[in-house]
Amino acid sequence: MKKTLIALLLIVSNLLFAQENVQVDLSNPNATIYTHIYFLMPDSYEPEKSARTIHGLSKSEAISIAIKIKEIFDGKGKLIDFDKISKDPNYLDTVFTIQNNLKQHLNKFAPFPSELPEIYVEKIGSSWYYSKETLENIDEIYAATFPWEFTWLQKQFPNFFQKVAYGFLVWKPIGLLILGLICVLLFYILNPIIFFLLKKLQQLIFKSSFKELFDLLHQLARPIVFVIIIRVIEKVLPSFQLLTINNLLFLGLNIAETIFWVFVFYKLAKLILSIYKEYTKTTHSKLDDQLAPILAKIITTMIVVVGFLHILTLFGVNTTAVIAGASIGGIAIAFAAQDSVKNLIGTVVIFLDKPFHIGDWIEMGSVVGTVESVGLRSTRVRAADTSIFQIPNGKITELEINNMGLRLYRRYNTTLGIRYDTPPVLIEAFVKGVRELIKEHPETRSEAFNVEFTGFGDSSLNILMNMYFKKLDWGSEQSSKHRLHIAIVKLAAALNVEFAFPSSTLMIEQFPEKGNINIKYDTDENNINKSIKTILDDFKKE
Repeated sequence: MKKTLIALLLIVSNLLFAQENVQVDLSNPNATIYTHIYFLMPDSYEPEKSARTIHGLSKSEAISIAIKIKEIFDGKGKLIDFDKISKDPNYLDTVFTIQNNLKQHLNKFAPFPSELPEIYVEKIGSSWYYSKETLENIDEIYAATFPWEFTWLQKQFPNFFQKVAYGFLVWKPIGLLILGLICVLLFYILNPIIFFLLKKLQQLIFKSSFKELFDLLHQLARPIVFVIIIRVIEKVLPSFQLLTINNLLFLGLNIAETIFWVFVFYKLAKLILSIYKEYTKTTHSKLDDQLAPILAKIITTMIVVVGFLHILTLFGVNTTAVIAGASIGGIAIAFAAQDSVKNLIGTVVIFLDKPFHIGDWIEMGSVVGTVESVGLRSTRVRAADTSIFQIPNGKITELEINNMGLRLYRRYNTTLGIRYDTPPVLIEAFVKGVRELIKEHPETRSEAFNVEFTGFGDSSLNILMNMYFKKLDWGSEQSSKHRLHIAIVKLAAALNVEFAFPSSTLMIEQFPEKGNINIKYDTDENNINKSIKTILDDFKKE
């Protein structure tokens, strides 16, 4: 037990002795920054020694600047890791400058090159001091770190608030409480204001409004308000000078701000896509409707990835190396998944070239059917038998596509065959009646059709019927054909015109006890016109 106590006393005495023997050292960047910080710590507070790191100024000015630099570090929550500061007396900065048209690396070192690049030490003669640029800009940096309003208010605090309790000045916890209440008040004040401004901006740019749009504007306003509140906290927080606590607070605030920015861009993208969806309702192309969800997935992924990379930078991760590694990995994956990449490129080509639209009836290789959807990897086509074909988009770009959905009309061409013994008068009447039926059909082009007696078949007199239906979808075409066919059959029956079919006929002019087998046709013109009129009237009523 005695040996343990003696060992502890020796350790403590060695530490105290070491502290008492810390001397001003300006021989390298590490020693200069350590000297500056060490002699401004509460247990070793000697500002005159700390001010030795300032070159070319009076003692009082040097002390003031040394204290300001320390307060800036504390206010921004910057903890100096001395293990990362060079101890090389001839250290050269990795970033070069151009002097006299030559690239030169200078003897300078910045503890926080990204956040505080203006504060750095440089070699003057054989010693290292805080740079001339640091001394010139220190007041400006200090003013930017500590708002003058808060600094002035702090000086007006009564003596009671300047007392120390549990290691903290009394005004600091009270000030934090007041800051929290101000933030809550700011939220309720700014939220309706930001929503109003977003609404006016939306009306100015897009000129359209709908219920979903208002909901999205509300959702967009909230993260914007939170970002503003975080910026206010970041502006005021350094004035509390909570030392090491500030480091954690700033890290948390930066992470929170990044997350809220991700929400801002996500909601903004969702808002723009919702407006795009409303626009697609006014267009005839259904492919635009399919593009919106695909764009939403791509944009959301990009926003999340960028936000994640920014959070990594807050933890000191080199995102350039991460991106480079991801790029190399992406190339390897691309080689391993060439088909997937090919299909993704095919998707882009389909949306840019638009060879078909959702609902189009297409012929593509051996596949014939209606386009149902276009995804990131493949396109779904439903065949006439209701089966589904899943065709890779990469393959589609190589196929010849016959898009019947882009036709102006659906052409129908067929031949009506009637018996050879049909009298010429009835042939003319039948042709005339079919023409009138096509004219009266509401789904056909009445100005473009042909119904003509075109020739003699093996077992029929051939009448060509060439026409166009207005409706483009397959179901409507079949329904229109049905109505026309029924009317033609009724017309033929009314005129006593019979359709022919492949056959061989043996004609016997005389047969015992049998009369002549020739069909008796009614060729009376009045009866013919009456029959055609009856059929047309019935057709119009349907």
